[in-house]
Amino acid sequence: MRRTLLYVIISTFMFSLMEIALKSVQGVFAPLQLNLIRFLIGGLVLLPIALKHRRDAEQQFNLRDILIFALTGFLCVIVSMTLYQIAIEYDEAATVAVLFSCNPVFSLLFAYLILRERIGRLNLISMLLSIAGLLIIVNPAKLTNPLGISLAVGSAVTFGLYSIVSRWSSVVSGFDGITMTSYTFIAGSIELLALILFFRIPAIANGLKSVSWMKSFVNVPILQNVGLHYFWILFFICVCVTGGGFAFYFLAMDRGGVSMASLVFFIKPGLAPVLALLILHETLSINTIVGILVILVSSIITFMGNRTKTDSSEMKDAVK
Repeated sequence: MRRTLLYVIISTFMFSLMEIALKSVQGVFAPLQLNLIRFLIGGLVLLPIALKHRRDAEQQFNLRDILIFALTGFLCVIVSMTLYQIAIEYDEAATVAVLFSCNPVFSLLFAYLILRERIGRLNLISMLLSIAGLLIIVNPAKLTNPLGISLAVGSAVTFGLYSIVSRWSSVVSGFDGITMTSYTFIAGSIELLALILFFRIPAIANGLKSVSWMKSFVNVPILQNVGLHYFWILFFICVCVTGGGFAFYFLAMDRGGVSMASLVFFIKPGLAPVLALLILHETLSINTIVGILVILVSSIITFMGNRTKTDSSEMKDAVK
């Protein structure tokens, strides 16, 4: 239990520092460039563990598996994390961190729509509270940064979709969480590289320049500023935050189950803004503080709901 809790704590701190680390290199690396670098290296960091798991389980690749990783890589790296990366360019790290942490709520919704999983009463209450928290933070009556907020919410929604598709794919293919994540990151990075090169075609680039936030897709460098001067910050972002954060997250899941691992995203809405305040000196409005508290209550309710569901499943298995 202590080791599982240690995994949760490490993963929580890594994920809570993610937006801060990415914000610190804003202007040094282009959003898509950093996305490509961190997920390629993050996937390679997880690859030795994934290879060992595949070897132990005697699993082989087939065309279906390649298509699955192409799909999850597209949803995670190209869609969700690209929106997330650009959101950090347009909004404060604390706001993006809190909004992105609502992705488990959208996972519940997609689990109901795609997997036909029942939404329990506690999870429904949690979902409504999270939406209320989002509205308090966003404050539609006085919306000052609609683009940044829209990108962050879009990232959370699509990451929730990715989580459910990844869970379904894991059942279909038989791969565990770390294996799915490693190959998803690598496949998504290859797809993103192809997209970056495609967007360098003059006719495509000229069309993208007409949309403000799509300018981030034009003439994206690949190796610019990648060198010894920024080695340690890249090491932290790619190896510690991306590779290490996900590795410890899935280790916690393997040892303690989904409900224990989910604590990571439930603690992050409270921890990330505090770290952003201390490190980046970002200010927190009253609306943001109230919204964070509402989302934290929602997270606790979701955890209780997941715990109840897990205990119920264990009792049914014991009866059988």
